[in-house]
Amino acid sequence: MRQKTYQLNRWTRKFGNKYTDRNTFTVSELDRTYVQKYGVKRTRMNREFLGKMDRSIKILEIGTNIGNQLLALQKMGFKNLYAIEPQDYAVETAKRRFTGVNVIQANAFDIPYKDNYFDLVFTSGVLIHIKPKDVKRAMKEIHRCSKRYIWGLEYYSDKYVNVTYRGQKNLLWKADFAKMYLNNFRGAKLVKQKFYKYRKDGNVDTMFLIKKRGA
Repeated sequence: MRQKTYQLNRWTRKFGNKYTDRNTFTVSELDRTYVQKYGVKRTRMNREFLGKMDRSIKILEIGTNIGNQLLALQKMGFKNLYAIEPQDYAVETAKRRFTGVNVIQANAFDIPYKDNYFDLVFTSGVLIHIKPKDVKRAMKEIHRCSKRYIWGLEYYSDKYVNVTYRGQKNLLWKADFAKMYLNNFRGAKLVKQKFYKYRKDGNVDTMFLIKKRGA
């Protein structure tokens, strides 16, 4: 059953379109934004976590927007890339940007793929935009369609914190999302986790790789 929340309503309308227009990057431009924020390139972060993985594995991104992260994975040599994105404007833009990636309109509450279909499912700044009472439902869907790994880069806090985003409440939260996966899914194991401090303030983001039970 599809889930339409206040947050999805905001992101799939003009507010989300403006975000898309502000965040259209080539791989080199994306790397520069990460260096400005953390002092490290996104492509380097990807290599640290995924560098030893077979380039033929099947990967799904949840909330791809226009596919900035998928372009970076393509550059690494990954070939079987899929994505879902709730905003139609972003989906159409993504389809024009590159070939070889299957991008469809859908959201994290209703991923239109069968159980264990992907070797790896990931988010990059997506769980932070899901209301706390709804995030477990999204995680269950992500866990369901991943056969082996869950990968993420999200804002970090040891407690849930509602952060004002562009002057608005209830659109952004910080939390320990890696711990939430480990607590909610029996047998899940943390393969790797790294914390990235912002260069200009005290905020911290975390990248994590989790392996499913029995994978």
